[in-house]
Amino acid sequence: MDKKSVERIASLSRLHASEKEIEYYSETLTMILKHFEELGAVSTDGVEPLVTPTQVIPHADHDEVIVVTTPEEIIRNAPEKSGNLFKVPPVVGG
Repeated sequence: MDKKSVERIASLSRLHASEKEIEYYSETLTMILKHFEELGAVSTDGVEPLVTPTQVIPHADHDEVIVVTTPEEIIRNAPEKSGNLFKVPPVVGG
């Protein structure tokens, strides 16, 4: 990747890079892109796409419906309450 491209990327990212950093990133990004070219050259004919490299068996629990009908039952496990309301710390002001 040429230095001009690195400078453009840095500018778009609103990053300030020294000449030494631009040279370093130019060389590093060139090496990284070469690795991607090597990966692109690998033949994947006959290889099925994978979601994950291991065998994962999906597991899902069945939902259990619990009918709650009164406010007292709803707030029974609340750490703090005021009447039939949840009591929470103030979120505005102090």
